[in-house]
Amino acid sequence: MEYFVRHRTSYRYLQDVSYSYHLAHLRPRETALQRLLSSVLKVTPAPANRVARTDYFGNGSEWFALDQPHTTLEILSESRVRVGPPSPCDPGLSESWEAVRIRVELGDDEMAREAVQYIFDSPHTGFQSDIASYAAESFPPQGTLLTGAIDLMHRIHRDFRYDKTVTDIATPIDRILEIRAGVCQDLAHVGIAAMRSLGLPARYVSGYLLTAPPPGQKKLLGADASHAWFSVFAPPFGWVDLDPTNDMLTGEGHVTLAWGRDYGDIVPVGGVVMGGSDHIVEVGVDVIPVD
Repeated sequence: MEYFVRHRTSYRYLQDVSYSYHLAHLRPRETALQRLLSSVLKVTPAPANRVARTDYFGNGSEWFALDQPHTTLEILSESRVRVGPPSPCDPGLSESWEAVRIRVELGDDEMAREAVQYIFDSPHTGFQSDIASYAAESFPPQGTLLTGAIDLMHRIHRDFRYDKTVTDIATPIDRILEIRAGVCQDLAHVGIAAMRSLGLPARYVSGYLLTAPPPGQKKLLGADASHAWFSVFAPPFGWVDLDPTNDMLTGEGHVTLAWGRDYGDIVPVGGVVMGGSDHIVEVGVDVIPVD
C-alpha cells in the first residue's frame, strides 16, 4: 500500500510569543517493510533557524527556532510512504521468553546488545505496582516469547477501556492500571511496562493507522489521528509490532513514524516558548491511500 500522510499541528497563543524553540518527530522511518518516498516539513511563520538530523534511536527529527513575536504557529508535515505486508511468523517458533531474557542480559549478539536499552524503566513506563504479576499470566515457564506477547496484547485490549477523557500524557502507569482505561499511548505503555517487568525488551512506536469512514459517508479531512503501539524483541523474527488498541499485529494499514523507550523520546511536536501564556492546539491527520 502507498499512502500520502498529512499531519497538521496549529498553535494559537492568546498573547505574543517572543521566542520559541521546537523539536519535531514527523518524518516517517525507513524500515524493512516501509519505504519513505518523500517527506516535507513546512513551518509558518518561517523559522530563523532549523536543523534536520537523525536522533539517537535513528528517527528523523528537526529542530527549529522562531525569534520574532508571533501569535500563531503552524507545522505541516506531508509524506509519501509505501508499506509492504508483514512477513509471516509462527509465534510457536520464537525463542522461549527465558532464553530471550538471558540472551539480552549476556549481550550474545549485536541485536541483543541493541535491545538491552529497552529493558529498563523510562519516565513514562516506571511503576510501583505489581505489574509483573499481570504480565506473568501470559508467560508460563518455557513459553515462547511471541506467543506470550500476543496473549498479553489480547488481554490489554480486553481488560482496558479505550477512553480519551480519563488520562493525559502525565498519567503514571500505576494509575492506568488502577482505572483500566486510557488511549493508545497508555495501552502501549502498559504493554511495555509489563514486558520490562519480566526483564524483556519492549519499545514504544508512534505512527498512523488507516481508518475507514462509517458506511455511506465520506472520509472527513483531518479525521485521522496519530497512533501508538509497542514492539517486542522476539528472536529469530527480530522486532515484532503489536497494537493492543486494535488487538492486532501491525500490518499494511500501519505507518511507522518513530520509536524510542516511551512517548517522551518521540513526541511529534514539542518545545519551549517564551511568552504566550494560554494557548489552543489543534491537530489534524490524514492518511490517504494513493491509487
